[in-house]
Amino acid sequence: MTVQELPGAGASHRSTPPPAWRPRTDAAPLLPDPEPYRVLGTPAAERLDADLMRRCHAELVRGRRYNAQATALTRQGRLAVYPSTVGQEACEIAAALVLEEQDWLFPSYRDTLAAVARGLDPVQALTLLRGDWHTGYDPREHRIAPLSTPLATQLPHAVGLAHAARLRGDDVVALAMVGDGGTSEGDFHEALNFAAVWKAPVVFLVQNNGFAISVPLSKQTAAPTLAHKAVGYGMPGRLVDGNDIAAVHEVLSEAVRRARSGGGPTLVEAVTYRIEAHTNADDATRYRGDAEVEAWKAHDPVALLERELTARGILDEQAVQAAKDAAEEMAADLRERMNADPVLNPMDIFAHVYAEQTGRLREQADMLRAELDAEEQS
Repeated sequence: MTVQELPGAGASHRSTPPPAWRPRTDAAPLLPDPEPYRVLGTPAAERLDADLMRRCHAELVRGRRYNAQATALTRQGRLAVYPSTVGQEACEIAAALVLEEQDWLFPSYRDTLAAVARGLDPVQALTLLRGDWHTGYDPREHRIAPLSTPLATQLPHAVGLAHAARLRGDDVVALAMVGDGGTSEGDFHEALNFAAVWKAPVVFLVQNNGFAISVPLSKQTAAPTLAHKAVGYGMPGRLVDGNDIAAVHEVLSEAVRRARSGGGPTLVEAVTYRIEAHTNADDATRYRGDAEVEAWKAHDPVALLERELTARGILDEQAVQAAKDAAEEMAADLRERMNADPVLNPMDIFAHVYAEQTGRLREQADMLRAELDAEEQS
């Protein structure tokens, strides 16, 4: 017997799902741009803020030099490891510049440049990568969370801080940075789900550089874009050219304004490329070809902005040289201070473990202090 033959199977007897089963929001406004949003080289470049773009250019030049110097320090044994952001500087710089002083930045292990662009001392930014036991700076002072080596664990932290700030009535937005590989982690799902449900004032910036170490994006997800994942959580997704700093700054600024005004979170996917290896311990030639790398070098974020600003008369040779000179000064200072052996205090291992030291910890500290005093007197 077919369904049509069943008694009472006519159209008048069909039921509709209860309202709770139906889509609660229209998904269309949440969908990302069909192509990565661009400003440079498009009519949108007519409205560029000259002062902001000159600052962006200076930061990009400094960032490129910072990357080169940090890589050199790694080869000299002064850093244990360095994950370069050559090719991704536009994302790093824009993420730092869109935040207000009271806002928080939640970086991943690769995002030391974003921390430096936010005002952190480059030596402090590299402390953890030097092999030290701490992150090198006071997170509360700089409003920069500790660099997160485990993938995506900083995302729930960002959501928690942003949600708590909202409950207190504080004007705070959190911007959390993660790579494409981090979107495969459970923490990514939990953070976006919580943030969307509670409308936490947080912005998620995914730097899609094509590879999770050596795993290409095609083997990480079947989604049309990573920005499409936002729709499933009920937040807007934006797709932007991650090498176009004007576009990244504009999209992130809009997301920050939305979060600050109570509109909730936004997921921004910045399509970019890691020009250098994953770290100094990686051989990228094993999983990608030279032609691919060269194609992305032609879309270099520093050169893209420099060409646009020069053509529009916003930047001249003197300004370009001034940016290079300032970058060289930064690199020389970084090199000098990183080549100096740090002064270590063994007693520091007892600091910042508990808010109040336990009795056993005090005993151990007293024992070590006595041993150190005895060595000095001998």
